[in-house]
Amino acid sequence: MSLKIAIIVNPLIPVPPEKYGGIERIVYMLIQELKSFGHDITLFAHPDSAAGCKLVSYTGSEYFNFKDFVKINAITAKIIFNQFDIVHTFGRMSNIALLMPSKLTKIISYQLPPTLSQIKKAIKLSRKNSLHFTGCSDFIANQIRTLTPTSTIYNGVNINDYTFSQIVTEDAPLFFLGRIQVDKGTHIAIDVAKRTNKKLIIAGNIPNEQIHQDYFKAYVEPFIDGEQIKYVGPVNDQQKNNLLGKTLAFLMPVTWDEPFGIVMVEALACGTPVIGFRRGALPEVIEEGINGFVCDGVTDMVNAVHKVDKISRKACRDVASEKFSSTKLAKQYEHLYLTAITQ
Repeated sequence: MSLKIAIIVNPLIPVPPEKYGGIERIVYMLIQELKSFGHDITLFAHPDSAAGCKLVSYTGSEYFNFKDFVKINAITAKIIFNQFDIVHTFGRMSNIALLMPSKLTKIISYQLPPTLSQIKKAIKLSRKNSLHFTGCSDFIANQIRTLTPTSTIYNGVNINDYTFSQIVTEDAPLFFLGRIQVDKGTHIAIDVAKRTNKKLIIAGNIPNEQIHQDYFKAYVEPFIDGEQIKYVGPVNDQQKNNLLGKTLAFLMPVTWDEPFGIVMVEALACGTPVIGFRRGALPEVIEEGINGFVCDGVTDMVNAVHKVDKISRKACRDVASEKFSSTKLAKQYEHLYLTAITQ
């Protein structure tokens, strides 16, 4: 059964993104898979998006305001007149506020912790059985399940985009990839590298906000020596693939509750084990002793680095292929679509 599907994302980053943009990357993969299944997709997104489907472009400010609300709803309200089977938003729920009372099947996918008060309002406004929710992990979905049934659909990667590395050199470095800010734990990755006498490659952007610039200057930059600790800046997909495949382990020392962490799956797809803290969805991605280690502190992470060479890199790749592939992701969304429109 071929479906006509409208997919909406916030308009700050194109689909696909050139570098940073986790949600946009997931949406791009989903569109490619859904197209291969024979579905008709229209994307509502940044004007520079090039997802290979119909595009309705729109713009918006970084800090969503009433003008932005009016603009996007003036666009999305027209969906009701275009015989779509599904409208699926990965952006703000308010992007489809005017569609709530309609019988059109609506899917809202959360990639960040939900605001439950907004979900309560949406449930009250929406036509019975027309509104469905997903979370990118049980950590996210379980929060929404306190109000309404919610599907967990894990994020994923196109496995074919990542080169599997069966072995790495004896002096292979540790790797950190993410925004350089305190809750991503860049300083902790440096501490772990120092305490294990391992090299560390740091990649990622430094956000423009002063608090993040100050963090980099105080807690990261002083330790960059070009030998043990290297900072290579933001990386594109090819650079990321090359770096991930040559590293001993990927460090995920987050100090916040990470909703998913796509970069962990990218590492696994290259065969690189993941060592992370027990926060958010990390224990759902990391299978203890199989594809990495879940840690309860810095000392625990240091100990994990010392035994990471016992992890099978093939097992890491297998977990990524079996549990977190873009094809599995798309099939789960397709199943939700087909189930939802029959209710």
